[in-house]
This record gives sequence, structure tokens and C-alpha cells, in this order.
Amino acid sequence: QVHLVESGGGLVQAGGSLRLSCEASGSIISIDRINLMAWYRQAPGKQRELVAHITSDGSTNYADSVKGRFTIFGDNAKKTVYLQMNALKPEDTAVYYCHCNGLGLPAYWGQGAQVTVSA
Repeated sequence: QVHLVESGGGLVQAGGSLRLSCEASGSIISIDRINLMAWYRQAPGKQRELVAHITSDGSTNYADSVKGRFTIFGDNAKKTVYLQMNALKPEDTAVYYCHCNGLGLPAYWGQGAQVTVSA
């Protein structure tokens, strides 16, 4: 079992920055099997969409809408993945969800963190 806990959401003005954190906890065997962690977001009335992901070898991938503004990175010792969000826009307003999967693991999701960007 893996438990994901997000933190760092909040209200910010357009052009500002926020950093989201997602800490993984649970059985050591399960955590060691994680090979991908990602951030998704869901705005009201819209489908959940991938924002960025990072693999166990450090490879990253970003949605076109956030390239150059958001950065995903991890701290293996803290079992935490971060999403640094700069130059935020009102259209970035959404609930942001942490996600992970791995060999022999089901997909896990965090509870979500609200990010609101005012114009």
C-alpha cells in the first residue's frame, strides 16, 4: 500500500509562484516499486489532465500548457515529489492531484490540493 499526501496549494495572484509537495508513505516494498510519479489537475467542469510526470531514472514530461513555467523534481531520500509552478495564470486554477504507479502496483492518488490563481 502507498499513501500520497499533497501540500502547498493556495491562492496566488497571476504571475506568482507556488510549490506543491507530495510525500509517499507506506510499505517499503511498495514504495521501492514506484517508477513513476506525476501531477494531474482537474478544473471545474473539465476532465482530469496530466500536468507533468517524472520517472525513476529522472526523465520528465510536461503538458504543453505548462512547459517553461512548471518544474517537477523529486527527493528520493524524503520520498517526495515536488511541482514548482511559476508565472501562474488564472487558467492554472484547479485541484492538483499527485499520482504514482509502478511494477505490480495499482495506481495511487492523493487527496488533491486546491490551487487558485486570481487575475
